[in-house]
Amino acid sequence: MAGWPWPRNKEHDLSVYRVAPGKNVSRGVAPVRINKESKISSGKLANFLWFASFVLAIGFLGFVAGSYAMLAEALPARYLADAYRGGQALLAAKTEYESPYPDGFWQPARSEQRGVVIHDPAKAASGYTLYTSGEGQRAVLVSMAGEILHEWQLPFSAIWTNAAGVRSPRPDSMIHYNRAHLYPNGDLLAIYEALGDTPWGYGLAKMDKDSRLIWSYLAHTHHDLDIGPDGNIYVLTQEVSNTIIDRWRHLRTPRIDDFVVVLSPDGEELKKVSVLDALVASPYARMLNTVAWYSKDDFLHANAIDLVDEEAALRLSGTPGHQVLLSMRELGAVGLLDLDREVFTWAARGPWLGQHDPDLLPNGNMLLFDNFGHYGEGGISRVIEFDPATYEIVWSYTGDVEHPLDSRLRSDQERLANGNTLITESDGGRLLEVTRDGEIVWEYVNPIRGGDDDEFIPIVSWGQRIEPAGLDPEFLESPTS
Repeated sequence: MAGWPWPRNKEHDLSVYRVAPGKNVSRGVAPVRINKESKISSGKLANFLWFASFVLAIGFLGFVAGSYAMLAEALPARYLADAYRGGQALLAAKTEYESPYPDGFWQPARSEQRGVVIHDPAKAASGYTLYTSGEGQRAVLVSMAGEILHEWQLPFSAIWTNAAGVRSPRPDSMIHYNRAHLYPNGDLLAIYEALGDTPWGYGLAKMDKDSRLIWSYLAHTHHDLDIGPDGNIYVLTQEVSNTIIDRWRHLRTPRIDDFVVVLSPDGEELKKVSVLDALVASPYARMLNTVAWYSKDDFLHANAIDLVDEEAALRLSGTPGHQVLLSMRELGAVGLLDLDREVFTWAARGPWLGQHDPDLLPNGNMLLFDNFGHYGEGGISRVIEFDPATYEIVWSYTGDVEHPLDSRLRSDQERLANGNTLITESDGGRLLEVTRDGEIVWEYVNPIRGGDDDEFIPIVSWGQRIEPAGLDPEFLESPTS
């Protein structure tokens, strides 16, 4: 019927209609619809819409309050953020570090070469080579021909105590030595590090030539160490810090802070200096504005320490004193830290990226491993010698297509007495000695392999050329050598 106001619902139930008195449907008079169910539904809909609006309003207010709390870092934003970051770290530890292959201490092998593959006795410096390897808690002393002269192996599980900084150590298979120091009598200092833990570093131990424990210092020591003329030991440690620095609030908490610790020859802690506090107190504090985006709350990432004699420190910084040279990877900076005044006296950023192991040379120049600073063929890494007064690079080694120098992490170098440079290319699992002209005159490839098809090689964390004349004859002649 034209103009008939049928309801728009799909089912037309005529039983709910009635005719007004005196009217006839057949004459085209519109009936009056009485829909009790529709009235009830309309009421429910109104209640629902009111309740939904109320919930949405509460949700919106909560969103606004939460946004303000996060932006203003008000409670409980910090606790929620910390919980989230802690969950991320726990997930990474459980999923990314269950196997050493291929990340961490093992990398894909570039070739099947093992041991000494190049040796030019006329051009290479003589001596032994001490190195640490990623396949386990092991340090090895080899001859120029690659013969193993001595090994040290002391697992962390044998020295761990309840007083250690790390409460639940990883399995021994996930732990290795990083830096080591050999004493003339065959005693060895070694830094323990493991995959998947924060703070980084498991501790420091001194063992005899037969790998028996002499003493241990089980704070979170990491990366590097040095020995002073008096036998004192200089080492880096890490701790979780919740101290807020007002001028540098982007160094959010909790974060990882580095410290320089001085130990006696017997492993007793003599002094401890905060690297961050020393930088904040110095004229070089503005370097903190250059923190790398990938720092993951490890804003400095100190990765090298060298004790500097007073004459060299005075020449570099113009300030005498008891100073150590540090590398801070996330700032792309190297600097001198005065341990008595607890302040940086000199610091610099230069044409390097992700650097390791800066060494002050007798000529006043500085030598360092530039992990990401090479942009041509031959790998991403290079070793550079530069003048710290002018930043002029006076020498570099960059590798080539056949012998790339390519290491994202770790690595170091040592200027030898004959003018050659011994380079540890960690990710490549090799040590190489190069001349000033860039000729490789000695190359040693880690002979250990891992994986189902021996496709992985353990990193070489660190290497050093050892003069035989500096070792006791009793050690060299011992039956365990």
